[in-house]
Amino acid sequence: MKPDELLARLDPEQAAVARAIDGPVVVLAGAGTGKTRAITHRMAYAAAVGAHDPYRTMAVTFTNRAAGEMTRRLAELGVEGVRVRTFHAAALKQLAWAWPQVIGGEMFQLTPSKAGSLANASARLGLGSEVAFLRDVASEIEWAKVSQVTPDDYASVAATKSRLAPGGLEREKIAELYEEYERIKSESHRIDFEDVLLLTVGILESRPEIREQVQKSFRHFTVDEFQDVSGIQSRLLDAWLGRRDDICVVGDPAQTIYSFAGADASFLQSFGRRFADSTMVRLARCYRCTPEVVDVATGVLVKSATPARLQSMKPAGPRVTYAVFDDELAEADSVAEQIKELRASGVSARDIAILVRINAMTEPFEAALAERQIPYSVRGGLRFFDRPEVRQAISLIRGAAKASTVVNGQDQEDLGRLTRAILTGVGWSDEPPVDIGAERERWESIAALVTLADDVAARDSKATLVDLAGEIDHRKSTQDAPEVDGVTIASLHSAKGMEWDNVFLVGLSEGVMPFSQAETPDQLAEEQRLLYVGITRAADRLALSSASTRGPGARTRRPSRFLPKLQLAADSKS
Repeated sequence: MKPDELLARLDPEQAAVARAIDGPVVVLAGAGTGKTRAITHRMAYAAAVGAHDPYRTMAVTFTNRAAGEMTRRLAELGVEGVRVRTFHAAALKQLAWAWPQVIGGEMFQLTPSKAGSLANASARLGLGSEVAFLRDVASEIEWAKVSQVTPDDYASVAATKSRLAPGGLEREKIAELYEEYERIKSESHRIDFEDVLLLTVGILESRPEIREQVQKSFRHFTVDEFQDVSGIQSRLLDAWLGRRDDICVVGDPAQTIYSFAGADASFLQSFGRRFADSTMVRLARCYRCTPEVVDVATGVLVKSATPARLQSMKPAGPRVTYAVFDDELAEADSVAEQIKELRASGVSARDIAILVRINAMTEPFEAALAERQIPYSVRGGLRFFDRPEVRQAISLIRGAAKASTVVNGQDQEDLGRLTRAILTGVGWSDEPPVDIGAERERWESIAALVTLADDVAARDSKATLVDLAGEIDHRKSTQDAPEVDGVTIASLHSAKGMEWDNVFLVGLSEGVMPFSQAETPDQLAEEQRLLYVGITRAADRLALSSASTRGPGARTRRPSRFLPKLQLAADSKS
């Protein structure tokens, strides 16, 4: 596209981002303001006017899904050559290249999970072996490593940060477990995902000749979700940049929700001080949410240190509702009934989401939807393409694609029907299982591939199994997982970066929102921002709710302290 054509597709602030192609740039982008559109058009505009070489440009994201989306947007704009990667993917590629030169021999095996080594370490120390405990310890070690906290320093730093040690143990015990985990990992010649960042930074900082080669490869940088950058990621970015300042960062302080995992919004907040000649652009026109949703979201952050500055560009929509229920089962039943009514009115299940504070809250909502035979999927757990049933299903599709009989470029059977027949071999059925849990998750994964086949056929009526296999391979390479045509149930953290037309934000009671472990002012402020993120996932319809008790005989819970700021009239429900 020509430069003027690219700018004509943007609003004034987005166009200002696209034109800011020289020197350091910081974009403060509110929820739903089109930040991905702005920065992809910036890369396209810079290439169109000859200012940037796309083949020396790196765009860094935090999730494979975001990387896939940005890659797709750039392709639509006709931009080729930009490397769009997560921090970990970029570092892993550089580490694999540098390892033989610096360390020698074959690179240690990258372990996809800490579970095995942690279980061995815990057994050596006579500590717990429960899955939940080991999962919490793994998360704590991840925080420590991205925060550049060693086992020797863990106890004192964790105390300073008011971090609660997993399993109710003393912080010194967690430090011992952390050290033993590192020892076992080293003995088995393995590295984890945090090691990838730490080792790459160590090599780039200590070996000038390696650093210079990397810096020659990349000249222009764009970093999305910059409020989520950790200390080690900031050092990696510094090593890539060197003394240069050709960098554009995009973020929103109001969406800082990963401090517990090591994210440090101060890198975004101090960007203008570090680069005194930087260009700053604010995106405040919200194209996602109705005025009603924006008003409620803004109300959450009243008197906050990170106030929202959003202006809805959409027409008025339904009022935001808030209901109080006697218990969680009544809340789940009401939400499921409302979803049933939405679907009866023609709303697609994939346009509906139920958002919870933690994954442990999903069960009653899963049961209520399953009882009404409403399809759903739960976000979280294993990555889609790592699931055993998905690998098996893809193998069947690829095998069938190689053996398929093609007549005039078209399979003899409809692609969707043919895919369903093939996937009966891994348990596909038209009706989802009534039970929740592992069997349901397996069905959801296979259903996502069936939906993908329908989508491919809808784009091209002559699409074949070969086309479907190609689409799957492309999505796998970018970790752009297909989604089941069902209601999404997700935690607030996993919903970041997503949006739905209809959102049910549930469980808004004290002890849940804010979470019971949020005690310090900083932790409570992060809970407010988490609620803000949840609210701004809703494009049109938003229903908030809470339950007075978990169930019969349970203690009474008050509505969230954040709700009075929303100035919503509560409708009591039984």
